[in-house]
Amino acid sequence: MGKEYTLKYWRKGINDRYDGWRVKKVDPVFAVIPYFLRTRMDAQNFFEECLPIDHIEEFIKEHKEDIPDLSIMHVIMAALTRLISQRPRLNRFVMWNKIYARNHINISIAVKRSLTADGEETLIKPYFMPDATLQDVVRITRDELNANQKQGQQNGSDAVSKIMGFLPPWLMRTVVFCLLNLDKVGWMPKFINKVSPWHCSIFLTNIGSIGVESIYHHLYEFGTCSMFTAMGRKSRKNIIDKEGNIEEQKSIQLKFVLDERICDGYYYASSMRMLNQILLNPSVLLVPPAQVIVDDGVGKKRIDL
Repeated sequence: MGKEYTLKYWRKGINDRYDGWRVKKVDPVFAVIPYFLRTRMDAQNFFEECLPIDHIEEFIKEHKEDIPDLSIMHVIMAALTRLISQRPRLNRFVMWNKIYARNHINISIAVKRSLTADGEETLIKPYFMPDATLQDVVRITRDELNANQKQGQQNGSDAVSKIMGFLPPWLMRTVVFCLLNLDKVGWMPKFINKVSPWHCSIFLTNIGSIGVESIYHHLYEFGTCSMFTAMGRKSRKNIIDKEGNIEEQKSIQLKFVLDERICDGYYYASSMRMLNQILLNPSVLLVPPAQVIVDDGVGKKRIDL
């Protein structure tokens, strides 16, 4: 499911999980909210961003030689990775009424092994370092896709799903009950966490690739994903510029579903403005960030900075 670097790059305390640090420095209101909003379904917020893409397509044309296979989805993935490196509270999750800061960055993506109506679908989950560049994101994602693109091939997620699919209903309910409760206390087997697409920083779906407009996709109760992002199809619309002239603009809709328990509304709003600034100038993704911001709720537990 991707290169894992968590054990190499972080120190685990007594209150931490193997996939995240316990956030202790938090506003009292946010310490209480998870006890009242106990599920992600209770705490979902919805946000939409219309992304102009004419300049991004020009950027992709300029770099088609030095960054093969570059696409708009790669630019968005790199922008989200860069955003998390600067706005680390977005990489938090709530488990058993407690807030944790994830100790890695990964993005779950649903991909088809063949572009047919009955083509097999699988899930990949590439891991990225906080200082990853656009080139890193393209390379790592391409490697993951190549390793999972063959028809009939199984990755870890497929294998676990297939095995569980053979279980009788009573045993399936028992297994799922155990996994849900083990995950609450951080004791779920690591290999399940590694292959699970629901344990991720962001779940990203590009439904625009099949000609569908973006949707608000719900968050999952199983796992740790606090942000779901859906990309829609390309569309053209007429807009009025600052001088009052009408011009045609190509854009796509990005729709986000967010867990409001991990940070406040102002933090979300300012983060989305930052994401918009990054996407308006994708060339900043060609170089690493000047610095990686550590989550202020856990202190400097990262040892690679």
